[in-house]
Amino acid sequence: MWATFYNTGARVSEIVPLQVKDLDLDQRGCVRILGKGRKQRLIPLWKSTLRILTRWKERVPNKPTTPLFPNRFGQPLTRSGVKNRLNRAVRKATERCPSLSGRKISPHTLRHTTAMHLLQSGVDVTVIALWLGHESIETTHHYVEADLAMKREALERVSELPSSRRTYRPPSDPLLAFLESL
Repeated sequence: MWATFYNTGARVSEIVPLQVKDLDLDQRGCVRILGKGRKQRLIPLWKSTLRILTRWKERVPNKPTTPLFPNRFGQPLTRSGVKNRLNRAVRKATERCPSLSGRKISPHTLRHTTAMHLLQSGVDVTVIALWLGHESIETTHHYVEADLAMKREALERVSELPSSRRTYRPPSDPLLAFLESL
């Protein structure tokens, strides 16, 4: 489930209702997501996510309407079920990565992380907006922020400003001269 969250940048409300029929692991290697406003989008999957989902599909009944990520009763997970699983995963990850301790990590954090990963990989922000299912590119700008490495790379693409060692001297102004004489 986490690989799907990260790969797609989907909202919790988009992951929870996924069904087996929403996966196209053979032909196109993608997942069909029903987003806000009932808009559908196809998200391509990395090979690693394809492998994980192929193995996962063997663990759930192979019926088109089977929830892709069911709870222990075979029903779709709820938002709180996803949050509980994420909390457990973060606790376990904290053992190997202590810097996670005390950090607030939510399913939406994964969505922001996906957006940043795409941006850092050179994906255009308009494509990221489509990937995340945003109506407006302005919404996407809230998700992405250039990190120091990206800013340094941008700086390397432009030439430095010529430096001149002259100090600025304002032109003589009779009013300033009068005020200074007081």
